[in-house]
Parts: sequence; C-alpha cells; structure tokens
Amino acid sequence: MAKSGFIDQARQVLARIGGQPYGNETLREIQNALAMELQASTSWHEVVSPSVLKILVTGVVLAALQQWSGINIIFNYAEEIYRSAGYGVSGTLFNIVITGTINLVFTIGALVLVDRFGRRALMLFGCAGIALFHTVLGLTYRVGTKGLMILLITLCTIACYALSLAPVTWVLISEIFPNRIRGLGVSISVSALWLASFLLTFTFPILNQGLGTAGTFWIYGAICMAGFFFVLARVPGTKGKTLEEIKSRLVGT
Repeated sequence: MAKSGFIDQARQVLARIGGQPYGNETLREIQNALAMELQASTSWHEVVSPSVLKILVTGVVLAALQQWSGINIIFNYAEEIYRSAGYGVSGTLFNIVITGTINLVFTIGALVLVDRFGRRALMLFGCAGIALFHTVLGLTYRVGTKGLMILLITLCTIACYALSLAPVTWVLISEIFPNRIRGLGVSISVSALWLASFLLTFTFPILNQGLGTAGTFWIYGAICMAGFFFVLARVPGTKGKTLEEIKSRLVGT
C-alpha cells in the first residue's frame, strides 16, 4: 500500500508539471530506469562499451574544457598578469577583489539563466565569448597596452566564464550519464577536471616563458574555439528533456 501510494503521489506531481500523459510517460521511464539499475551492476566493461564510451568522452572533454578555457590562470596568476600590465601592489590587490566579485555576481546570474536559455546555448556563448576576449587580451599584451584595458578585458572574460562554463559544466556532467553508470561516469569526469586543472596551473609558467603572455592566451582562445565546435556537435539541448531523452540523443538512438 505504501509503495502504491507513493507511486500515485509521484504521478500526480508529474501530471501537475506537464499534464496527465506527460506524468504517466515520465513515471514509466523512471520505473524502467530504476529497474535496469537494480538488475545490472556497473562494470568497466559496460563503461567502455561503444554507446556509453561516447557519453564518457563527452563528459571528460567538457570537464577538461572548463579548466583549459584558461580562466583559472587569471585567478591563480592574477598578481603576475596584472603586474605585467603595469599595476602596482595596491592596484593588483584591488583588481583581484573586483575579479572575485564579478565571478560571484555572474555565477548567481547563471542560476537564473540556465533553465531559461538552456545548457547548450550558455556553453556555446561562453566558449565563443572567452575565445574572443582571450584573443583581444593577447593582442593588448602584444602591442604593449597597460592599465585599465587589461582589467576590463579580464573582467569580461570572467563574466562569460561565470555565466557558462563554470556552473553549466557541472550540470551537464550530472545529466548526460544513464542512471546505471552515473556515479562512475561523473567520478571519471570530475577526476579529468581536476587533472586538467593541475596541468593548466603547471604548464602556464612554461607557456608564458616560451610564448609570452600574448601567445599563451591565444592558445587558450584556440582551445575555447575548439570547445565551441565540440559543444555544437556533441552536446544536445537538455532544456525540458528527461535524462533518458538526453542519453538517447547523445548516443544517436
């Protein structure tokens, strides 16, 4: 009786969201997914199967893209970046406070926009915007521009990141995997994210010394443009879609 009553309540809630047909269909999909999860234990053999591997690669690339967009370099090496732009100690500290504030404000804004415009649209916007501002930032360093212009460009870059890749990547990683492998898939993707973060932080001084600040940011801009086309080709729109529908679109079924 308790189980039957719970199912009826769930059906009523889903019906209020999208109508009776939607409620019945969604509840059936949830029950089927749970049944499959109970019947099958996740194994590495299943994870590397062609259909699931396709989703896993998408999750890993999105995780790495979030880090290799280069934004964390602005946070981690802010002192060096602003000092090379002509700022003193007090000016650098003030700029760091501003960058943190912009990051917070636009991340909150992303919470409002993510369901309104969709994950895919925000990711495309973020990749294109960051690529553009990295290109401009590289040009300003190449021609020797100092001061306020550098600050404004970095703030615009951070705003694009906070509206898109920073929060939306986490949402997508949690949505794209089927229920039965979600735990393992998310774990692998998050591990890739932190590995990419380490490599980004470790390689920046090497790239900066070898290519200069301009060349380094142009590389990050190129990575973001590659990420734009990857999202365009591989990430489906998830707005209003169930987890099962997202999975079907990812594997092309």
